[in-house]
Amino acid sequence: MKFKAVAKKYNSTNLVLRIAIAIVVGAVLGCLIPSQKWIGELGVLFVNALKAVAPVLVFILIVCSLASGKSNLDRRFGRVAFLYIASTLVASLVAVTASFVFPQNLDLVNAADSSVAPSDIAEVMHNLLVHAVSNPFAAIVEANYIGILVWSAFLGLAIKKVSSETTLKVLQDLTDAVSMVVRWIINLAPFGIMGIMFTSVSTNGIGIFKTYGSLILILVATMLFMGLVVVPAIVGIVLRRDPYPLVLKCLKSSAVTAFFTRSSAANIPVNMALCKRLELDREFYSVSIPLGATINMSGAAITITVMTLATVHTLGIPVTMSSALVVCLLATLGACGTSGVAGGSLLLIPLACAPFGISSDVAMQVVAVGFIIGVIQDSLETALNSSTDVIFTATAEYAAWKKQGRPLPKDVFREQKTEESGEE
Repeated sequence: MKFKAVAKKYNSTNLVLRIAIAIVVGAVLGCLIPSQKWIGELGVLFVNALKAVAPVLVFILIVCSLASGKSNLDRRFGRVAFLYIASTLVASLVAVTASFVFPQNLDLVNAADSSVAPSDIAEVMHNLLVHAVSNPFAAIVEANYIGILVWSAFLGLAIKKVSSETTLKVLQDLTDAVSMVVRWIINLAPFGIMGIMFTSVSTNGIGIFKTYGSLILILVATMLFMGLVVVPAIVGIVLRRDPYPLVLKCLKSSAVTAFFTRSSAANIPVNMALCKRLELDREFYSVSIPLGATINMSGAAITITVMTLATVHTLGIPVTMSSALVVCLLATLGACGTSGVAGGSLLLIPLACAPFGISSDVAMQVVAVGFIIGVIQDSLETALNSSTDVIFTATAEYAAWKKQGRPLPKDVFREQKTEESGEE
């Protein structure tokens, strides 16, 4: 009975709080009893569990997403899908720029022995192509994320052509089941994080926080720049209006709740209620909002790009503009397949690391570092992802309104009242 009571209390406690406590406990134990290496084994178990489930998760998510994709959609859906993908790609480019200006280093175990640096972009592209056409079953077993991406895309499109409702239902149930397994693993993340933090502090000392602090700063700054500068610029170009009334309204109503729920999927009801207040078409936003929760992943693209380039910089692998572009494209594709669970974007880091010959062992160490900083990184990432679902849905809808000669909502674009009246 006592065990059940403890388990119930553990599960009812916010995951962010549990991870925060685990970080402190792990750091303290690393300082006080660094010889107790068994504590670090908790981190090893956690990383290995992630390594085991991540390839299956990525494969199933992409297959299900493509197989159940919508068709027969009007121009608004094409526009909002374009905005989702384009903004995610731009986010990757912004993250690459930030990583070049402020290169980051990570503390990785046996990193020097875990990778063979490619000599040039030709070798990077060779690795990319070879991994892309590897055996699909071997790709899953060996955690070859490029092969997983290619074959899951082919299979998803094929199933879309020949599937029945029963097939799609089975795929969706399988996706839900795999996602539930991931949630179970992540529910135990505090123990793994404690072990990882213990190993980091006992091996490297308390100075490890300096590295993580710098990494958090670059991630947060890049996401804020994306949300407060780049996204408004995109909205302003499409609507040719001051974008900030709409952007700030969405940030206030959507980003705040997403920051604490740390799940784009969990924030869908909040976003739909906001779309109703913005006077959007229900038939449109009832599809575009769930779609955005799947493929609109600017924050995830930033995380994947920054963490990947930090790994590359740590290993001393030279990065050219061409290879940086490959990272951008892979981060964009990987982000669109990100799981809706907390920390889902971290599981896509190996995908972006693969063209550089970085082993899965090293890549999953980077994933573990991501979970340590995830208390801040994942919350802000989800806030950016989820709020832009509404921002771009509203932008696509209002762009259609303008073409039809309809005035934009006065409570959103108050300062445009005179101009709108003049246009009419």
